[in-house]
Amino acid sequence: MIETARLRMRSWREDDLAPFHAICADPVVMATLGPVMSRDETAALIERVKAREAEHGHTFWALERKDDGALIGWCGVIRGTDGPVAGKAELGWRLASACWGQGYASEAARGALEWTFANLPDDAAWAITHTGNVRSRAVMERLGMRYCPELDFAHPRLAGDDPLRPHVAYCLPRAEWKGA
Repeated sequence: MIETARLRMRSWREDDLAPFHAICADPVVMATLGPVMSRDETAALIERVKAREAEHGHTFWALERKDDGALIGWCGVIRGTDGPVAGKAELGWRLASACWGQGYASEAARGALEWTFANLPDDAAWAITHTGNVRSRAVMERLGMRYCPELDFAHPRLAGDDPLRPHVAYCLPRAEWKGA
């Protein structure tokens, strides 16, 4: 479990499905991530990230507020699978739209970065997003990550005509991490 001042990242539980599905079914949240998800699709996604934790010891963990225990999204680190982050330590987050603008994404991602550099051998942490996801890009920049324009790519799991296909990559070398 990772704790920050206001948040906790932890392994997934059965009772996380309903609140996480509400997040994944929100068109505002999914506007830069992909189509809204059904309950079954959300359940399958949770099973995939749980399998990553079982295999690697880390994942995109359930993210909850400490003060009320509410599940507000996910955050963590996985082994990247797509584009320039394949095989690398890839940070990610997804938060309920009601929680945007409160510093939760930056706080959680900072905690995930600290965990990454304390527990994984990687010499850098990476993040990717759709080119138009200005909120996530702002989080990446607040963390000290650098945009790597030479690594812009078309996401291979999205259709050629999908408007979300153009992606960008950001990197934070271990040596530049402020927590180092």
